[in-house]
Amino acid sequence: MKGVQIWVHQVEVCILFNCIFYLICLYLIVLGIFFSRHPEVKWAQRNDKVFITVQLPDSKNAKVNLEPDGAFTFSANAGADNKLYELKLDLYDKVKVEESKINYGVRGIFCILEKAEIGWWKKLLRGDGKAPHYLKVDWDKWVDEDEDNGLGDLDLGGMDFSNFGGMGMDDGGMADFEDSDEEDQEVAKPTGGDTTMVEGDAIKAEAGTSEKKEAAPST
Repeated sequence: MKGVQIWVHQVEVCILFNCIFYLICLYLIVLGIFFSRHPEVKWAQRNDKVFITVQLPDSKNAKVNLEPDGAFTFSANAGADNKLYELKLDLYDKVKVEESKINYGVRGIFCILEKAEIGWWKKLLRGDGKAPHYLKVDWDKWVDEDEDNGLGDLDLGGMDFSNFGGMGMDDGGMADFEDSDEEDQEVAKPTGGDTTMVEGDAIKAEAGTSEKKEAAPST
């Protein structure tokens, strides 16, 4: 009889642990469905700038905000289920919002943030806590402090940037990454300086033709 009681107790304990396990799994599933996720973030820096790349392909309804105290927030929907991705970073030090720039691309956003004070940051985020798992060093853009040459060694690939300060408070920096395809195509067009050069060449060509026409009778 005692052996039966022990067996029943073991079965009850086993059932209890199984129930707890399934409740935990259900909780994690609910978190994934109804709550936001974090996109992958890469960063690098120069003596006067910080580079932040938020990688979230085919995102929609993107909102980005930057505060002078270094508060950086991002939110967007992505994926087949249109899940919400959110991000809040408390940067190591203050930044110049008006001079900072952002590029919206089909794979995410790329930001060039101007530091309020020139100097090498020990890390990206303030505080003594461990960096979140979704934050990584961007080794493609990283250089050591003694090798800092500004933007001279950085290939921006013809990116089209907007100023953080010019986004305004009404739209909150909203953008749809899908629209960036048209922006990328527009980048390939000649800039104002290039257009001037092309027009100048055309004028020279017309002038040369006229000179030839005037010179023709004298021959």
